[in-house]
Amino acid sequence: MIQRAGLFMGTFFAIVLLSTVASHTQAQSAELVVLDRNKATVTRFVDGDSIQLRVKLQNRITQSARVVFVVGSEATTVAECAVQVNGTGCDTELIVSLGWYWDKSGQPNRERTIRALVDGEPVATTRVQISPRPIVLAHGFISSADAWAAYLGPNGYLASMGLQGFAVGDGQVEGKFSTGSITDPTGKTNTIAQNAEILARYISNVKKLTGAQQVDIVGHSMGGLISRYYIDRLMTERDVAQLIMLGTPQNGSDCANLPAALDLYLPASLEIRPSYIRDIFNSQITRRRGVPFYAMAGTSILEPFKSPCTDVPSDIAVSLGSAHGISLSLTTLPLLHTDLNTSKQVFETFVKPLLQHTAEEFPTQPDPTPAVQDQPTLQFTHIYTGHVDAGGSQEETVNIDQVAVASFALYDPTRSLTVTVRGASGNVIVLDAVRNGLIVVDDPATLVYLGYGFQNPRPGPWRITLAATTKPPPQGADFALTAQLRGGALLKAQTSTLLPQLNEPVELTARLELAGQALSIREAKALIRRPDGIPETVPLSASGDEWKATFRPTSPGVYGINIQVSGAAPDGSSLEREAFLSVQGQPAASQVAGSQRLIAAVGLVVLAAILALIFLSIRRRAHKAQVKR
Repeated sequence: MIQRAGLFMGTFFAIVLLSTVASHTQAQSAELVVLDRNKATVTRFVDGDSIQLRVKLQNRITQSARVVFVVGSEATTVAECAVQVNGTGCDTELIVSLGWYWDKSGQPNRERTIRALVDGEPVATTRVQISPRPIVLAHGFISSADAWAAYLGPNGYLASMGLQGFAVGDGQVEGKFSTGSITDPTGKTNTIAQNAEILARYISNVKKLTGAQQVDIVGHSMGGLISRYYIDRLMTERDVAQLIMLGTPQNGSDCANLPAALDLYLPASLEIRPSYIRDIFNSQITRRRGVPFYAMAGTSILEPFKSPCTDVPSDIAVSLGSAHGISLSLTTLPLLHTDLNTSKQVFETFVKPLLQHTAEEFPTQPDPTPAVQDQPTLQFTHIYTGHVDAGGSQEETVNIDQVAVASFALYDPTRSLTVTVRGASGNVIVLDAVRNGLIVVDDPATLVYLGYGFQNPRPGPWRITLAATTKPPPQGADFALTAQLRGGALLKAQTSTLLPQLNEPVELTARLELAGQALSIREAKALIRRPDGIPETVPLSASGDEWKATFRPTSPGVYGINIQVSGAAPDGSSLEREAFLSVQGQPAASQVAGSQRLIAAVGLVVLAAILALIFLSIRRRAHKAQVKR
């Protein structure tokens, strides 16, 4: 019996051993291949490309089997498929290889191992070469591709990671934004939509040049808004892995009211104002198409009297509240606006880790519900505009009422004027950085040239003298000057609609109040900047406690509407306020229909031409064949 038992056990272990060997043999006979989206076999691709995985077995199977595919030493599951009874293999659905180039320690993986597993056991293995995604850099307002000098070139930030960068307008591929040029401030700019069309072509050209199917976008300031428009309206299939924004005014920037008041950089300066971005742009540009959004905000200015034309915290041009105006992942650093696209700290601590995201760090998320936008709380005096001749000067009187803070902002495109301030007492105030937050910025992208402020300023007329230095050009310098106020009277102004049809009446209303009680208005008018750049002034008339007027948009596009009010405080002293509104004239239905008919007609002509060419080609071939006979 013992001998028989021993014989039985020996036979059992032999069968197990043979089964193990047979299983191992079967596993080695399987094949794993990678297919591109056209089902061609590939051994290399770019991170973010869409691929399929195919496993092929040597023998048919008698039971269905689930195949799981894992990548790298982390054994991250990326796809699966099922082999049916009597089948010899299966293909996965198309999968997106986002994050395959990087491992969790931030190191590149130029070669990846892919394994096919059945019941946890590997049945096939293959290796593929992976290249990193290219990076597209989108500059902002009054800027160019030069804004990305720190990122580009052999010694740039991106090269240190082994990444290839493309800045819109750098000439590497076709495409150049028009967001305003400091050498041509009165020249017409593109709209956000037009620049987004340029971004679409630029990205397409980058993909053709590199063979990549997806790119990362890093956008500075207005470049983030252009990128958002592209993703929402123009991206036909997902080709953006992630959008990284630096100092982007998601609710606009009040500083843009200054160049707009001089009719400079239109229509871009109108489109970056809060009333347009907050109330019109954000209500329409909401789709993200699976693209995750990340943002960095500068918070170098914390005290209201040191912030010329934005709320605080601020990077001087964009407030933290504006940077967080839509739902996204937000990070902050105490930097100025123009530091955000040059700072090595921003790159190392914020941009670089995002570019190194692994596959697990690209979550699929639905579009967030648009946030309810808060109404503006900042109040401003009138914007005073004028011109200082070379060697000359000009004085402006700004009425300051009983407020907690008055912070002045000067915009001078030549960046050459000096200021002398006389307070309500008549004394000259010597400005400095500590007591008055004096700041001078030489970069026009900040939308403000010089700023200074006062806590609890003395009410009354403040006289600001603007004088030319030896720097201004022979033709002199234009300027725009205003003061941001906290406390005191509130100007509440609005339009009856934000998206009027052409020739539709738009009612403008204004009310001046203090602690909820109406104040007396002496004069009110609307300064309207039309899309064609032609200004128009519309007086408002009293209607009870409100003042009203009506205007009609006559062409499609953005209208900037400044409601300017002069009134009286309870003690009879003069006060002034200006509110900044926007509406967007909509093209007439006949124009849209006409454009659609034109596109259809052009399409028919093109189709007819193609058919004619095909017909001629067939006839020529038939003729040649007949001649040969």
